[in-house]
Amino acid sequence: MALKQSLQLKQQQKLSPLQMQVIKLTELPVIELEERIKQELEDNPALEEGLEATDDTSDFDDEYNSEDDGNISQEDLTLGDYMNEEEIPDYQLRDSNRQASGKQEEIPFSVAASLHEYLIEQLGECELEKNDEKVAEYIIGNIDENGYLDRSLSAISDDLIFQQNLDISVSKLEEILKIIQDFEPAGIGARNLQECLLLQLTRKEKSDNTELAIKIIADYFEEFSKRHYDKIIRQLDIDETGLKGAIQEITTLNPKPGNNWGDSMSITLSTIIPDFIVETYNGELLLSMNNRNIPDLKVSREYSDLLKGYADNKESMSADSKNAVLFVKQKLDSARWFIDAIKQRQDTLQRTMQAIMDMQYDFFLTGDEAQLKPMILKDVAQRTGYDISTISRVSNSKYVQTSFGIYPLKYFFSESMQTDTGEEISSREVKAILKECIEHEDKKKPLTDDRLSEILKEKGYIIARRTVAKYREQMNLPVARLRKEI
Repeated sequence: MALKQSLQLKQQQKLSPLQMQVIKLTELPVIELEERIKQELEDNPALEEGLEATDDTSDFDDEYNSEDDGNISQEDLTLGDYMNEEEIPDYQLRDSNRQASGKQEEIPFSVAASLHEYLIEQLGECELEKNDEKVAEYIIGNIDENGYLDRSLSAISDDLIFQQNLDISVSKLEEILKIIQDFEPAGIGARNLQECLLLQLTRKEKSDNTELAIKIIADYFEEFSKRHYDKIIRQLDIDETGLKGAIQEITTLNPKPGNNWGDSMSITLSTIIPDFIVETYNGELLLSMNNRNIPDLKVSREYSDLLKGYADNKESMSADSKNAVLFVKQKLDSARWFIDAIKQRQDTLQRTMQAIMDMQYDFFLTGDEAQLKPMILKDVAQRTGYDISTISRVSNSKYVQTSFGIYPLKYFFSESMQTDTGEEISSREVKAILKECIEHEDKKKPLTDDRLSEILKEKGYIIARRTVAKYREQMNLPVARLRKEI
């Protein structure tokens, strides 16, 4: 087959480094942005804190890059040439999803032991043979963050044969697991919810309610989980008062005993720091960004002067000097891109939040959920001129502080619905009515989805049963059968 050359013309869409920076930074909430800036300041010596001084190096850059004297040309200083594997800018290599700390005050991270470390520490207090201790450590390693053993003992037995050359029977594993299940917290090492509850109940102080609770969980767990209380009362020959006492004992148990040992990062990430602040003043709304811990950034004057010094000696530049120029140029470009990206992020967030505030003006003024208007991403995109994907990034993981509480931006987005009179309303208003109906229902005879649909129709909202079920699930409300109480 003969070799041949050919030309091909095609269009490709590529993101510039600045665009990539803006996209990544836009997604970050303010607390993660603070950490991202802090990390960039550590990694890039050409980036400094402080107000930006007048930059007179741009003319120099144009002159430096436009001249072709055989040493360094424009091609030498393009992004692709100096972005080798070791010098790729940090924004392309580093995951930016880190937790932030304030500029002057660090967020204290927990240094407490993890769940596995806590269990291993308790294991050290047991007098086990060497092989049994290895097996116990392996079992502990298979306990998930909720405190459950997420693998079967037969599978663990197979793993021990192949990975550690230990032939341990399932019955022996059961004995070692029983030892681990005596550790704190109560319920640890359970293989399912039923076993977890039983482990906790057996540690409780003996009483009539505790004994009855153990019998219910051990022998009537399916009926209990489905809330078939009448069946339990008949089969155990007890009254409602006795059943209530047993259920009260059960509800005090922890279905996820390992949750108290959540890692420090997860705990910190659960802290909500608002990105926007909306205040009312004389009947008007004032919007501000929560930038109190975000420092001003500038390009290092020292690095700019250093690059200018290299340019003044281009004629006698050695290979090492060329590499130095490439390094300095890269760091300066990365610093400028980062500063511009921060500015664009702030402008994008400001305009987007202003559009949301304008569209939901009555809610921000009164705090009345009924004042929320139907609003989707497309509506905000049309007002701001941004793409829908940009609005989605802005609204993701961002919060706004109002006089009535802190809300996620996604809270203000809802579908449009119509009443029987043709009036356009927000689906959130329907959800509020559903929630109110369920909160005030007779818990002995909770309202079914069909009945809730009928109630909404009586109020003028034409909602199908399937839609009622969808809204109920979105509000994390169980079906009528699971809401039943005695």
